[in-house]
Amino acid sequence: MNHVFLLFSNVPIQDGATDEDYFEFTCPKEDGQFDDPYQCDKYYECNGGRVTEKLCPDGLVFDPTSKLANKCDQPYNVDCKDRTELQKAKPIGVCPRQNGFFPHPDNTICNVFYNCVNGREIEMNCVAGLHFSLKTGTCVWPDMANREDCGSNANKKLEDGFQCPKDFQQRDKNGQIITHPNYPHPEDCSKFYICLNGVEPRKGNCDSGLVYNEDIQRCDEPENVPGW
Repeated sequence: MNHVFLLFSNVPIQDGATDEDYFEFTCPKEDGQFDDPYQCDKYYECNGGRVTEKLCPDGLVFDPTSKLANKCDQPYNVDCKDRTELQKAKPIGVCPRQNGFFPHPDNTICNVFYNCVNGREIEMNCVAGLHFSLKTGTCVWPDMANREDCGSNANKKLEDGFQCPKDFQQRDKNGQIITHPNYPHPEDCSKFYICLNGVEPRKGNCDSGLVYNEDIQRCDEPENVPGW
């Protein structure tokens, strides 16, 4: 049976080291993947009783309960329990780690987040009215996201001068107040503004080939928009 004898890199080599400073891994089965008891993104692969120490890609952690061949997953999906240690981060640009979902670096921008894949970021937008949750890595209602700085954008002006109307409330065809009203862009028909909770301005863009239809409060085919 093969063993791996490890000395943790964050512990200095010195006389009188305790048992906790060292860890010897023994394959519990001839074949399989097994979690490290201390580091959540480290695991051991056993083949015929021979063990190889491995790391998940930076930003992902090992899920010992997964039935998949690749057991590295997003931290939001894995209960690391006492496996609190992680490999040293390898940040690039807006990605604090190579892989994962991360908030916009401006804490007041809560509806934008980044999907980082091998160090390359993809900017993502939550559906209007939702905020990115630091706990779940998904878009949720603002009260569930509970991000304190989001409200600091209330009644601010965007760089093009747009500001959410203070004394006007949009209503739907049933007379109900629209929680997150939209407003057309004055010059570009493919763009519009979103006022989160009626006070926090955000820019919106229609998909290619569509224009904003003020009557239905969403993007539409150009032939359906009056005056187009």
